[in-house]
Amino acid sequence: MNDTILELYQIEKSFGDVRVLNGIDLSVPKGEFITLLGPSGCGKTTTLRIIAGLETPDRGRVFLAGKDVTDLEPNKRNVNTVFQNYALFPHMNVEANIAYSLKLKRIDKQTISKTVKEALDLVQLAGYEKRMPDELSGGQRQRVAIARAIVNEPAVLLLDEPLGALDLQLRHQMQIELKRLQKRLGVTFIYITHDQEEALNMSDRIAVMRDGKFEQIGTPAQVYDHPRTSYVARFVGSANLISGTAYNVGEGLIRLDTEDGPGLVRTRGARIMDGQAITVAVRRESVTLVTGETNDNLGLRAVVKEKNYAGGVLQIIVSLSDGRELVSSRQGIDSPLKAGDHVLVTWLPDQGVIVDLEEAG
Repeated sequence: MNDTILELYQIEKSFGDVRVLNGIDLSVPKGEFITLLGPSGCGKTTTLRIIAGLETPDRGRVFLAGKDVTDLEPNKRNVNTVFQNYALFPHMNVEANIAYSLKLKRIDKQTISKTVKEALDLVQLAGYEKRMPDELSGGQRQRVAIARAIVNEPAVLLLDEPLGALDLQLRHQMQIELKRLQKRLGVTFIYITHDQEEALNMSDRIAVMRDGKFEQIGTPAQVYDHPRTSYVARFVGSANLISGTAYNVGEGLIRLDTEDGPGLVRTRGARIMDGQAITVAVRRESVTLVTGETNDNLGLRAVVKEKNYAGGVLQIIVSLSDGRELVSSRQGIDSPLKAGDHVLVTWLPDQGVIVDLEEAG
């Protein structure tokens, strides 16, 4: 496709006896902000290094703007990388750091000066040309590293957990700034993080990785609201997983029978056989706790275990008969419920998602 800037085809990579990437495929259109999201050791950084040319795949091909670059050296690929530690030259001021690669290309001084000024304006650091790296805050150093990368006009900018060293407040601020900068530049960003909130806030698409494979690739809404697997449901947003037996009740609904009671879930076109064992993901904010009986006799019997408060959100943890825990969360810091109260765990049919189904075809 003409608008595709990067393609990974059946990429495999091992280090010794350890398989790190298991035949991954990825297609990235021009101008997209895509995040590789997953825990340490899932293959995110190895994928990024293969795109950059810092590692060679054991099998598979890398295409950049339609050209096979699998065997090209890093300096012959139109990509740049921003690392977590920024990798600024400590003995050079901001201007010299940004201009370094341009000088290597023997670009004239007037053009370099103009390009550096434009880059500093973009990252909102005009007037910082003569500052040394140790005179800058973490957020400012990160913006210098980005400015140094974008002066080369890369087709793809690779960002390896660039906000990981920042404190929480600054990290949130930089998330907004990075997204705005990416939209202004129109450059494709491939971003690595293990922080699911960061991925949800910034990305056009998220590729959730696990054990060297992509579990799911989709928009933040698709990954959050319609996880395909229990792993995605738990890793992105910490959903409750409820297992039971399915029975079709018509109108695209199934009844999920559990030892603690039933609930309704919409099938969304999935073929579910009566008596089939299924697992349903329900987001914490979609769980309602009811005291007494419900009019439709739906709900899982549970006992309130404890209440926690986090960032203005109340989390109520309940225990099922087998000891498994579910969490209900909502805005606010108060609830009449207390430890030991008996409740019914309920949700709307559209708020449950059946996970771990084999895809057709």
